Amino acid sequence: MSRYFCHEYPGVLVVETRVVEARPGAVLLEQSPFHPRVGAGSSPTAGSCAGAGGEARVTGIEAEAGRYWHLIGEPVEISGAVQAAVDPVFRSMMAQLHTDTHVLNALVFQRFQGALVTGAQLNEDGTARMDFDLPEADNDRLRELEPEINDVIRQDLPLRYAYVPEADALEERGLIRNRSVAPPPASDGTVRVVEIVGLDRQACGGTHLTSTGASQRVRILKIDNKGRHNRRIKIALAGGGE
Repeated sequence: MSRYFCHEYPGVLVVETRVVEARPGAVLLEQSPFHPRVGAGSSPTAGSCAGAGGEARVTGIEAEAGRYWHLIGEPVEISGAVQAAVDPVFRSMMAQLHTDTHVLNALVFQRFQGALVTGAQLNEDGTARMDFDLPEADNDRLRELEPEINDVIRQDLPLRYAYVPEADALEERGLIRNRSVAPPPASDGTVRVVEIVGLDRQACGGTHLTSTGASQRVRILKIDNKGRHNRRIKIALAGGGE
């Protein structure tokens, strides 16, 4: 994995680029503002790709042999120079959810003796869920995290990013929080680390806000027991969910 354009230039949502290869229902772009969204916590992609052959919705990304094919939703032939554009509303929602799941993750890790994540998912309806290895947790205690999450949002803590050698990331306690999956290293052997200043530091390859205050308030919708060990916490942005 190389470092994604959306990591290096998170504010750039429209890119003038070229189609380097095409096949039915997909194009390979020279440069792309889209997040590949592959692996744990992946979510849909929204945006468009427009060129001389027409305009089509970008509905997803398909990784193949280190290349990222942009799946298109209309039967048009797109070639040559194109404009690739991420839906700004969608990107904002995903960045909010991803940042808020980091806040939830940090609080669970701190309050519940380093509990690890066993699964995660961001959804198009403004909801997300995280599964934690919490065999003895009281669900009422987990529900009580909602005001703490919103307090972190209110504090407007800045986020910053760094790349550390993979070996260092594996050695530092708490930097990798998933019980079974670690973020893949970049082509130079480093792992991207996301820090919410004053709260948390963990490896992650997603898109995030520049500060927690840019998020809407969060609700904890429900907590489910998923087997003897797992607790699933479902959250929603103030305007989303059930």
